[in-house]
Amino acid sequence: MADPSPVLDPSVRAALQKLADIAVPPPVSMMPQTWGWVALGVLVLALLAWGLVRWHRHREANRYRSEALAALAGIERALDSGATAAETLPAIPPLLKRVALAAWRRPQVASLAQTPWVDFLQASEHASEIPRSLATLLNDVEYRPPAALAAISPDDARACVKIAKDWIERHRVSA
Repeated sequence: MADPSPVLDPSVRAALQKLADIAVPPPVSMMPQTWGWVALGVLVLALLAWGLVRWHRHREANRYRSEALAALAGIERALDSGATAAETLPAIPPLLKRVALAAWRRPQVASLAQTPWVDFLQASEHASEIPRSLATLLNDVEYRPPAALAAISPDDARACVKIAKDWIERHRVSA
């Protein structure tokens, strides 16, 4: 069997032996070479940490809103599934009171009832006014007999839920 490698001329062989591998430069360091980049990195990390802390504080401060909105969504689902106003509406005023107690100091809110309570709800929203008929309903829904609550139309019940939802979402706490 014949040798498959070609026979090289001695001058070509000498030239090939003098060849060296390609010189690869050393890898580029990922560390910044000047103090300015380090300072910028520290500043960016500090701003990121500050933003994360602010976001967490805001989220914790408004957790009562999301919990109340979830409870109100349950009331709304009950209305949509055929529950009557007599079964669902009495849960709204205590829910609004719990939200107010979570947002304001207890002495400011705990003793409010009836007309002062509705006035407080209207004053703290700053966005829209509660219609007088629904304000009356919010005012005394706990004290109405079930027969009177059963006479409330589903549209009025949904309007009451919407007003409660709007208030929970938009109320502003004034010191």
